[in-house]
Amino acid sequence: MARYLTKSRFKIGLECPSKLYYEGNKEYANQSIDDPFLLALAEGGFQVGELAKCYYPGGHMISSLDYTEALAETNKLLQQDKVIIYEAAILYDNFFVRTDVLVKEGNCLKMIEVKAKSVDFATEEGFLNKSGKITSEWKPYLYDAAFQKYVLTKAFPQYQITACLMMADKKALCPTDGLNQKFKIGKNKLGRTMVTVTQPLSAADLATPILRVISAEGCCTMIYGQPLEVNDEEYSFYEYADLLSDSYKNNIKIAMPISSACRNCEYRATEEEIKAGLKDGFQECWKEQLGWTDADFSEQTVLDIWNYRKKDNLLQAGKVKMTDVSEDEIAPKQDGKPGVSTSERQWLQIQKVQNNDGTVFCDTQGLKKEMDSWVYPLHFIDFETSMVAIPFNKGRHPYEGIAFQFSHHLVYEDGRIEHKGEYLNTTSGVFPNFDFVRSLKANLEADEGSVFRYAAHENTYLNIIYNQLQESNEPDKAELCAFIQTITSSVNNGDNKWAGPRDMIDMCELVKRYYYNPATHGSNSIKYVLPAILNSSKFLQNKYSRPIYGALGGIPSHNYKDWTWIKLKDGQVMDPYKLLPNMFRDVDTRNFAILSGNDEIRNGGAALTAYAKTQFAEMTALERNEIRKALLRYCELDTFAMVMIYEEWKELVG
Repeated sequence: MARYLTKSRFKIGLECPSKLYYEGNKEYANQSIDDPFLLALAEGGFQVGELAKCYYPGGHMISSLDYTEALAETNKLLQQDKVIIYEAAILYDNFFVRTDVLVKEGNCLKMIEVKAKSVDFATEEGFLNKSGKITSEWKPYLYDAAFQKYVLTKAFPQYQITACLMMADKKALCPTDGLNQKFKIGKNKLGRTMVTVTQPLSAADLATPILRVISAEGCCTMIYGQPLEVNDEEYSFYEYADLLSDSYKNNIKIAMPISSACRNCEYRATEEEIKAGLKDGFQECWKEQLGWTDADFSEQTVLDIWNYRKKDNLLQAGKVKMTDVSEDEIAPKQDGKPGVSTSERQWLQIQKVQNNDGTVFCDTQGLKKEMDSWVYPLHFIDFETSMVAIPFNKGRHPYEGIAFQFSHHLVYEDGRIEHKGEYLNTTSGVFPNFDFVRSLKANLEADEGSVFRYAAHENTYLNIIYNQLQESNEPDKAELCAFIQTITSSVNNGDNKWAGPRDMIDMCELVKRYYYNPATHGSNSIKYVLPAILNSSKFLQNKYSRPIYGALGGIPSHNYKDWTWIKLKDGQVMDPYKLLPNMFRDVDTRNFAILSGNDEIRNGGAALTAYAKTQFAEMTALERNEIRKALLRYCELDTFAMVMIYEEWKELVG
């Protein structure tokens, strides 16, 4: 089988040329989602590509996956003077691309790359920073366009080639209701993931485009004129493309120095994968570059230092392990705020490693002072949210925030705990935000107790809903906006600034300032903090090793009955999230683990994907109900995790 350099492989080679060696190599583990259907749901915006075709009607779809057939069909269509082609197949030398939309008029070829991303500008100047350079945010998309244009130019030197990006216009307003629900995702008879337009789009649906085409010509010219560096050697864009193509074609690894980017390498192997015979590409690279043995990987590296921006400086100086780092290199200093500063926490983390100290750090005095200011009963809330490219309703913008679920736990001053309330709306095509905030208001307005979130997510989304309400005709919008202002702080830079009297307390910030558990390896994600706390807290182990959660006379719960949170495996408390069943009956354990692995990045994840499935996939009533039950259980755990962290802190401060 031919080993062509495609646009996706070119992107991988841009990130790290070494990765091309591992890409598609079945011998190596890969922590990327490999289910196209699941990936389409998890990434969102799959509808954008199909909608783009509707703005260029009358085109011919190249559906064949066979290289030869696809190329032959494309070339035949290009013999016409005017033609529109979807997924056009283009081959030059060892480069192969499938162009989303290709428009031919005479000797002009317009290449349109469709991206599930939003823009709020109309010209390509928006891709540039104040210095006139392409911003890091836009580089992957523009290099993709430049690569495709290069292949097209070489394959068809007789044509004038222009390159464009097509993306959702954040300023556009959806012209009709129900447009979103006309696009469904599923699988054809061959099992290939595809988007289907279930109902014909009307003239009104297309009257006001919500996707915008922006030229990438100037940026392509800029990219072609800028050298790329590999191992201290400079390559032109074309030379770099040839380098990647040759290495992939001949299965040759381009050895690259280690860097901070290695932290996000997807070619790592789990213990289970290693036992199954899969290789670890990350470790292989580091062994080759550093001469490491298996034993070296048991030690923590500078990649794990929390929020440290100079990791590459350390690596270039040969300081790879945390044991190599000196205090001078971190330069810890106070920042005048309660608790430890960022640099102090970084050095604390390193010291714990260097001293082989696994004990928990807690600034009990500082934490107690914070906790003494809290007003009972304490409210712990968590939101699940999404952003859809094509709005649910007329007058809404692409990629507006959607809040479809919350969970709410209550802790009383006498120590009683209950799962007080929840909200979930997965009804297809329904914009839930205003009912969401009404339900949240009903949950929180009965008292003046302190409200808690974990990280900035909840505050951000309530600000989004506040702005949506301001633009709405909801009869109770003034009341709802006033409520939002009581429990949030403003995030805009305009004149309308506020900090509510019950402004939510961020537990993640409290972790950063007052608490460090070495078992988290520097992460502040609740999915790392919770298991670490459960393994270090005798109080929590004793309390929750019994089935008191959701039990009669125990802790009231909406979704659990007689549940035991503390279960041991190999002498360690199991991660509570791993005690719950897979959210999807048709997703394997591996893909679900990847999907659920990070709660710090909210543009993906299991809950968002499950919500997307309820909106855009055909399913039975039974499956829909199973997903609803799973969403409720997971979100309830998110808020109960906050409660358990609070309980341990209460125990620590006395």
